[in-house]
Amino acid sequence: MEGRDTYLRRERKLTIAGQLMGTNFEYFHFGSQSEGTTTPGLNSDIDLLCSDKRVNIMTDWRDWEAGMENFLMLRDDITPPQQYLLQVIYPYTPEPVTSISDDRFVRKDSGQILLSSERGKQNIEQKVSRLGEVTRNGPSVSYIPNWDIVRTFPVCKPIPEIHHWIDRCRGRHWPPAKLLEAARRSPSFLVPAGHPDSDYKREEWRLSPNLIERMLMFSFNMTQIKCYISLKIIKTALLNKIVRDCITSFHCKTLMFYTIERTHPSLWKEHNLVFQLLLCLQVLRKWLRLGCLPHYIIEGVNLFDGKLSMVQQRRLLQYVNYLIKNDLQDLFHIDIDEFGCRLRACGILRIGQAGARELDPVRLRYGISCLLKYEYFESCNTELTEIVYGIQSSNTNFQQGIHKLRAVVGNSTNGKLTTVAYDLIYHLFALHTSVQSSTSSRLPNPAFIEIIRRFRYSLKTDVVSSRLKLASVLYCFGHLHAAIRVLEDVEKKDHIKVKAVCGIRDREGDRDLQVFANMMSDSCDNVHSEPSFASCVRFIRQEAHCAPYIFWFEMNRSMTEEEVAQRTTSKKIWMDTAEVDARPFLYYLQYLTYGGLGERNKQLHACEILKSYIFNSRNDIKAHHLETALNLIGHCCEMEGDYQMALYIYEISLLFENTNNAANWHIQRLQRIIGNLE
Repeated sequence: MEGRDTYLRRERKLTIAGQLMGTNFEYFHFGSQSEGTTTPGLNSDIDLLCSDKRVNIMTDWRDWEAGMENFLMLRDDITPPQQYLLQVIYPYTPEPVTSISDDRFVRKDSGQILLSSERGKQNIEQKVSRLGEVTRNGPSVSYIPNWDIVRTFPVCKPIPEIHHWIDRCRGRHWPPAKLLEAARRSPSFLVPAGHPDSDYKREEWRLSPNLIERMLMFSFNMTQIKCYISLKIIKTALLNKIVRDCITSFHCKTLMFYTIERTHPSLWKEHNLVFQLLLCLQVLRKWLRLGCLPHYIIEGVNLFDGKLSMVQQRRLLQYVNYLIKNDLQDLFHIDIDEFGCRLRACGILRIGQAGARELDPVRLRYGISCLLKYEYFESCNTELTEIVYGIQSSNTNFQQGIHKLRAVVGNSTNGKLTTVAYDLIYHLFALHTSVQSSTSSRLPNPAFIEIIRRFRYSLKTDVVSSRLKLASVLYCFGHLHAAIRVLEDVEKKDHIKVKAVCGIRDREGDRDLQVFANMMSDSCDNVHSEPSFASCVRFIRQEAHCAPYIFWFEMNRSMTEEEVAQRTTSKKIWMDTAEVDARPFLYYLQYLTYGGLGERNKQLHACEILKSYIFNSRNDIKAHHLETALNLIGHCCEMEGDYQMALYIYEISLLFENTNNAANWHIQRLQRIIGNLE
């Protein structure tokens, strides 16, 4: 349930962030992550569906809308079930387009102009290739590892296939009547995928009732969820060894739908789990014998088509027969998530390599909960980075960005959408406050005091980063005693159980469950406590007067146009900002502030703590901006008059990032200083 809540919040946040940046997409996290039907051992991908609301899909000519991209759904007697062609219609008159004016268009033999699904994917691939290495998997075109990203068109008009299924299910114990009524109002999606045996497979679009399938999954009780997850583990550990990766999670989901529909609800009890698995495998055996696994919702679709050849179906049937006749004994030898042990009522999960620490169920549950919160917090930072870049690249300001977000809240009747919008509003307000303080007078006038007061609303964003910004503002404006009080508060909060979060860079091992389980203290009370996360501290150029002088170099880290050209698209959105991990910045700010107060012993202590933290290999997993942290150490050495050591530290920084690194400026600057001294 926590997994569901997290991913539903993430999809709403993506939709809101898109609206703020001027796109008209609605985002959905379908699949195991948003269903809460995965385990650590299954290592499931993240599925993202992007629904393009700029497009109007017509089921007949009465659906035409002026000013929209209009496409008419076409099918005939030879079109495979679930497949459609999309005829291009003019946006300013309800008439078919007659000429090819777009790379995505093709002409059918009949002369009709169609929107090609294959050319559409090629067009998307060209656009996203600058964001990272592109992988294509069926309808997915993704530039993010372990993500399937599918661009779709929503179908909001009644679809005969869906209504036929609703009528078929009436009067049964499952699906329930309320679900069927909700399904009647639910949109479907056209996915860029053709039938493998069709003459028009490069042009066809597949009708996909994802939201209805989600409703069906959300209606499962806990035993049914466990049965489905068990089926996926069996698929991965046993069935795929027989037929490679030809059996998918969607096959397992379909088996569950048919089994639940035909089984009395009283049988779905925890102690019947193995019996329910046996029923599911018997359903699979039945469909393998018939050579057809029908789609649960859309009639006439064989889910074996294009997935399992006849030879593979016979091979799989033979093995499933063997499993059933041998009382599922092979299940008790599955290692994934210690599945076999769990079936024997063993409640321990081993994480990682042999000999690694064992996690009991309480620590495991806490670790998974922390991981979900961490990933949501991380995605907030990523979306905020893109929003800030979009605001800076346009003629708007942060105040206008906040107004747009509030407009989203005001226009929405969805309370959950409102909650997610405020997650972004708090972050934008924190940035707006900091920018205001940067442009205000250095004198302690009422306007500056009011800006400092506003920082209290920013403290909700995370544990320490907003407090560190406040301390930096106070230091830069000469309020050193106040800065020290804030830093002392930060030091108390930034303890060993705080997890560093960066929306830009990943560290190897960032998502290991052991890391998150370790955030749980030995006190039993901690099981119910909220995990603590610390974002990196970021200063954009409008905040320059809020940041120590050394960070101005980070805002201008490239030395040549060639260096700027080497930046990927994802780097371009943040590299003109100064970004540093919270803990190194805390120690560096302590060094500066204690120095300003003349407290020499505390100043030197802060410098030593900074060095020992960065050079301790155990902290590597927390160092998302190691080159920047090394530059801070180098600057401390400079201020101590040890120029040779400073040069050495800057050179180490360049070993980690040799371009787009402010260390290049520091080395040139220091070499001039040393030359003048000689």
